Amino acid sequence: MDVKDFYFDLPEELIAQHPVEKRDESRLMVLDKKTGELEHKHFKDILGYLKTGDCIVLNNTRVLPARLIGKKEKTGGKMEFLLLKRMDNDKWEVLVKPGKRAKIGSEFEFGDGRLKAEVVDMGEDGSRIVQFKYSGIFEQVLDELGQMPLPPYITERLDDRERYQTVYSKEVGSAAAPTAGLHFTEELLKKIKEKGIKIVFLTLHVGLGTFRPVKADKVEEHHMHSEYYSMSKESADIINKTKENGGKVIAVGTTSCRTLETIGRDNDGKAIEQSGWTNIFIYPGYKFKIVDALITNFHLPESTLIMLVSTLAGRENIMNAYNTAVEERYRFFSFGDAMFIR
Repeated sequence: MDVKDFYFDLPEELIAQHPVEKRDESRLMVLDKKTGELEHKHFKDILGYLKTGDCIVLNNTRVLPARLIGKKEKTGGKMEFLLLKRMDNDKWEVLVKPGKRAKIGSEFEFGDGRLKAEVVDMGEDGSRIVQFKYSGIFEQVLDELGQMPLPPYITERLDDRERYQTVYSKEVGSAAAPTAGLHFTEELLKKIKEKGIKIVFLTLHVGLGTFRPVKADKVEEHHMHSEYYSMSKESADIINKTKENGGKVIAVGTTSCRTLETIGRDNDGKAIEQSGWTNIFIYPGYKFKIVDALITNFHLPESTLIMLVSTLAGRENIMNAYNTAVEERYRFFSFGDAMFIR
């Protein structure tokens, strides 16, 4: 299968640079995966498409303020660190700019020396393994010194850091937000519960591999990055009961979807308490094990994410929906509008 089969022409001005004023007032495209029919709504209208007995699955990961600006100790040269993954206690895999200054043994400082780092090894794809030194609690130091690691296609400043977090974010560890969840408000979640729809949580810490382009010409040749996930027994039991009773399991975001399908693939379509690392790559031909429907944002051309939604809804349906979204001036990517594949 050719990667170019997932290309569409996206005008740059449709890439959202900031969130809408109220989370649930973003636009919502509803796609019927059986017929390909499209409806144009607002996100708060999602309530009308969810039925009593359904279950929505949310990723409760919280984004680290993972971008650090500091300097090299010996030369004072400016450096930028982007934390990717905690390896062991205070040892992290990071991206470093400029990389040529970050040889093994190089030392850096941030916040007038409140946080220090030494490069101890080389990682994958040009990353570095660094050992941090500090006083106090690492997360507090990072919260004070770090900046939100917005995706590279967002060039405008974000004044309120919480707008790049979901209202239910809890488990700190992501390098990027699970953006489909940014549309939910506390009020909307309350209405969903009151309608008799179960809300369950899992965790997948989003890695920056999410933003890496597919470089292979053939879809099957692409290798996915790994991300850490976990799901509790309580969440698994609710998901299984929903399926048994004929309700729909609705994943909120591709991260929730990939976690559910990793667990379902490993356990004959059942949800169980499980944690680990997943590099599942969902592209046309894959048969879904748990997920019935998906709430998601509009993704990059030729990305693994547009391949995933094409698997659920059909490639022709998705490409038609995306071309329609461009015509109708929907907003794309992290701060953009939403789609409900039902």
